[in-house]
Amino acid sequence: MTDTVDQTQTPTGATEPGKIQDHFDLFGRDDYQDLFADKRQYEGAHSPEKVAEVAEWTKSWEYREKNFERESLTVNPAKACQPLGALFVASGFEGTLPYSHGSQGCVAYFRTHLTRNYKEPFQAVSSSMTEDAAVFGGLNNMKQGLENSFNLYKPKMIALCTTCMAEVIGDDLGAFVTTCKQDGHIPEDLPVPFAHTPSFVGSHITGYDNMLKAILSTLTKDKKAETTNGKFNFNLGFDPYIGNIRELKRILGLFGIDYTILSDNSDTFDSPNTGEFKMYNGLTTLDAAADSINAEGTFFFQKYTTPKTQEYITNDWDQKTYNFRPFGIQGTDEFLMSLSAITGQPIPLELQQERGRAVDALTDSQAWIHGKRVALYGDPDHVLNLTRFLLEMGAEPVHIVVTNSNEEFEAEARELLTNSPYGQEATVWGKKDLWHLRSLMFTEPVDLLIGNSYGKYLWRDTGTPLVRIGYPIFDRHHMHRYATLGYQGAINQFNWIINTILDELDRNTIVPAKTDISFDLIR
Repeated sequence: MTDTVDQTQTPTGATEPGKIQDHFDLFGRDDYQDLFADKRQYEGAHSPEKVAEVAEWTKSWEYREKNFERESLTVNPAKACQPLGALFVASGFEGTLPYSHGSQGCVAYFRTHLTRNYKEPFQAVSSSMTEDAAVFGGLNNMKQGLENSFNLYKPKMIALCTTCMAEVIGDDLGAFVTTCKQDGHIPEDLPVPFAHTPSFVGSHITGYDNMLKAILSTLTKDKKAETTNGKFNFNLGFDPYIGNIRELKRILGLFGIDYTILSDNSDTFDSPNTGEFKMYNGLTTLDAAADSINAEGTFFFQKYTTPKTQEYITNDWDQKTYNFRPFGIQGTDEFLMSLSAITGQPIPLELQQERGRAVDALTDSQAWIHGKRVALYGDPDHVLNLTRFLLEMGAEPVHIVVTNSNEEFEAEARELLTNSPYGQEATVWGKKDLWHLRSLMFTEPVDLLIGNSYGKYLWRDTGTPLVRIGYPIFDRHHMHRYATLGYQGAINQFNWIINTILDELDRNTIVPAKTDISFDLIR
């Protein structure tokens, strides 16, 4: 055994032995390029000239019309599947173990998806169903899975959702949980809320709603009191910005309002590194969630993410529900004024001063975004919040793509756009995907694109600068730590938008004495 390396065997372009090469450069090495070239002779691919010709055609109006005629194929939808939302909301409750009833690969995907966005390890378990479960059903897997999960991880609650596999074979979660408890696999008094979340219908926001309703209905059973507890409940929906929960709690603290956040996963996805592992970081206690049925009312910030939960609270709890969008200046104004009226508490001076600073920031830089044509995509509530904020700044939304759309959302969006002089050219494209958006951006170009990381190739393809706002954001770090809610959130979003525009201006004026004719730097 020797540590020496025969340098004659080192591939061309390789680094010196023992040095770890950056993965961005790895596949550019000569040996990898030769491998790719050899592989192409077996692919039967078209010539580079033909590929370039077809690629250019896909930018045309002719192709756009064909693209919008397709019905049986979706290309890069701006949504995820139901279980992702179910696991996300479950993680905000104290001592709760999210459990995916399906194959191991499904839960691995959801864990990876959340971990990549938040750069935090996400704990969730699975029934690990395989071929035999697909034939005979997943009851045995669930018995063993729930028993092992309880004994190994000591959760206070297990939140159970399904995947495609379990739904196709028709597993009945309610019957399975009852059987598991009767057979002694888990304690009778262990809360096990369950939600059927098939991935082939709905989206991640549907799964969020199904699981939130399941958790609340399980924990609040027989907890209705004769009097209210004087508190208010708040739910942010599928909101990827952990900073929003903390900003909301700060605002409520300034008001002096007693509250319960229905699913507080701020520490789940942004936990402190203390050197000690903590299995559960959900901050909404089970006792507080159980007592939420006795609150004065419940505030929702995502109307189209939580329709079943809102209906359940209104009808079954006989509780007042409120829908607000505290994003941008107007949305935050409406929320704070209504919060003051509902609770009888005055708007704190600190928040009034923050409003003034936010308005000042927008005034300072608004000229850079006024009249800019924008394409955006995302979830219904997310897109409405952004659209309203863009209209406040005088930007002009043109293409609005929402894959997980519905008629009520589209009607509200069109009313919002119609009532603004800056929304007259906008079109809301419900049930469309990012390949549709590509055709729109080539045939009717815009100045700016706003959305998650999946817009990166639209940016590269069309040359339209991308402002990363939404979920997921894989290719930039720590965006989730900021707030987009309230006046502070308005400043943050405005900052991202304005500085993306200025970055693009720098890229387009980078040649000294030729394009670099406007100087922002002086001594």
